[in-house]
Amino acid sequence: MARPRQPAKHYPRVARLNEVVLECLAGELERLSDPRLGFVTLTGVEVNRDLRTAEVFYSVMGSPEEHAETAAGLASAEPHLKSVLSRAVRMKYVPALVFREDPSLETGLRIDQLIRDLHTADDRADSADEHPTDGADA
Repeated sequence: MARPRQPAKHYPRVARLNEVVLECLAGELERLSDPRLGFVTLTGVEVNRDLRTAEVFYSVMGSPEEHAETAAGLASAEPHLKSVLSRAVRMKYVPALVFREDPSLETGLRIDQLIRDLHTADDRADSADEHPTDGADA
């Protein structure tokens, strides 16, 4: 007989570590002089429970080319950021940094555009109701 699966536990230590890693990396990212890292913002960090890998989420404003340049800049800065993290945070293992673009910015912009489109469609429908074009009033 199989036991029911337990929900994932929340580990306060990992949550604190997420915040510390985010602060450390964001501070160091400001000091880097790589021109590929233009308007990049670190939005979150998720360190795995085994503390071996940290997913670093970022957002960047700009064209798709700037998104690609930022991804390349972050990948090339990974060894430096990892060494800074090893000096700033006392851990048995320094996690490997995996950079992922945060989809929430694009999702938010897409939702905003859909809402604007709905309001525009409603405004057109309302104005069509107010001004019938069938010629019945003539």
